[in-house]
Amino acid sequence: MANLKSLAKDTAIYGLSSIVGRFLNYLLVPLYTAKISAESGGYGVITEIYSYVALLLVLLTFGMETTFFRFVNKGEHDPMRVYSTSLIAVGSVGICFVALILLFISPISNFLDYADHPSYVYMMVICVAIDAFLCIPFAYLRYQKKPIKFAALKLIFIFLNIILNLGYFIVLPHFIDNFRIDVGYVFGINLFCSAVSVLFFHKELTGFRWVFDKALMKKMWRYAWPILILGIAGILNQTADKIIFPRIVTGDLGKEQLGIYGACFKIAMIMAMITQAFRYAYEPFVFGKSRDKDNRETYAKAMKYFVIFTLLAFLLVMGYMDILKYIIAPDYWQGLKVVPIVMVAEIMMGIYFNLSFWYKLTDRTIWGAYFSGAGCAVLIITNILFIPYYGYMACAWAGVAGYGTAMVLSYVFGQKYYPINYPLKSIGIYVGVAALLYVVMALLPDEWPAACRIGINTVLILLFIGHLLYHDIGLEKLPVIGKKFKK
Repeated sequence: MANLKSLAKDTAIYGLSSIVGRFLNYLLVPLYTAKISAESGGYGVITEIYSYVALLLVLLTFGMETTFFRFVNKGEHDPMRVYSTSLIAVGSVGICFVALILLFISPISNFLDYADHPSYVYMMVICVAIDAFLCIPFAYLRYQKKPIKFAALKLIFIFLNIILNLGYFIVLPHFIDNFRIDVGYVFGINLFCSAVSVLFFHKELTGFRWVFDKALMKKMWRYAWPILILGIAGILNQTADKIIFPRIVTGDLGKEQLGIYGACFKIAMIMAMITQAFRYAYEPFVFGKSRDKDNRETYAKAMKYFVIFTLLAFLLVMGYMDILKYIIAPDYWQGLKVVPIVMVAEIMMGIYFNLSFWYKLTDRTIWGAYFSGAGCAVLIITNILFIPYYGYMACAWAGVAGYGTAMVLSYVFGQKYYPINYPLKSIGIYVGVAALLYVVMALLPDEWPAACRIGINTVLILLFIGHLLYHDIGLEKLPVIGKKFKK
């Protein structure tokens, strides 16, 4: 239980930076959607470009975050030697990648349909190379159990990004006549913030000898390359729809519809905040716990509570959609129907992440590549087949199909090679209760006043919390209620 409390504490701190950071970034969503109309397709450009950024970030880190944790906890190598080798490897790959893209900027811009805006491409590439390099110092902070500094640095970047965006979209138009918004400045601001972020890692990048251990790197690469394949497949599960969509639905309509889907997708990313916060704390926790005798029991409990709290987050988002929808401008609301579907897909992704540690702990990372590859294939095929008929709704359901496939495969094979007694019955009951409560929410008539729907939804959410308190946490353990409950 002490281990779970430590995990919960770190998750709370990482979660604070992730949730507060995402919330602050959400301030940009109403800003963008208010200043960039859905019809213009400008937000579709932002959605597409950042989809490529996410994919490139995985390519340029090539699994070195997880590999760093694995080798630094093995005890076979000097931790600083592992850290230094990881830094040099990721930094060198990033520099070579930027040079290659800048050398062929014209044909690449033409291929991406940004021939008139090559600056979008080179700003994106430089930005992602810097972010990839900084992933290793951020991982080092997690290894050193410094979640507060980790959170502070993340938030500094976000605050700077928001301030500059507010200056460009709100302040400048008051001082410049006939001011025209160019979405390229969104990428320029991001690049500036990434470059400034490097300055805050002076302590993590100095004070030790930079050494590149070739023999160590060979071992790390053998461990990392399946994780790279896994990562590519995993990120394609999140971004392939936004990359494929404008290739199938072409022209201004494609950018417009992609912008609507991307804006509503942001609301569903509340679930991604939770899974990301959990991941930041859980990854070093799992590798550190791997030698303990009760590790599998702890993993099983962590899975259960992860599912419970993601289900609660799902109900909270859907229950207060009448409020949350104002995150985006009204001309984007037609896409809100994708939110519950995307959130279910994110829950499946989180479960898959929990299940994935069996092959990381047993050094069978190739299995992760198989599972994520299968899920990615299902997602891509579903998008290609159904986007022409169902538009961005096909994108949402393709995520469920892809993550569901990877989740099931990882569980089946995991129980064979690294069996863990997950409390499936208890988890299933929570899933059933949450599904029933959501159906009731969805059946409430749209004609009813928003306050009435919110009131009923609040009662339903409290029922779910009451079920959790009574069956798992125990009312007698609560600070004030517990004493009265005992009496």
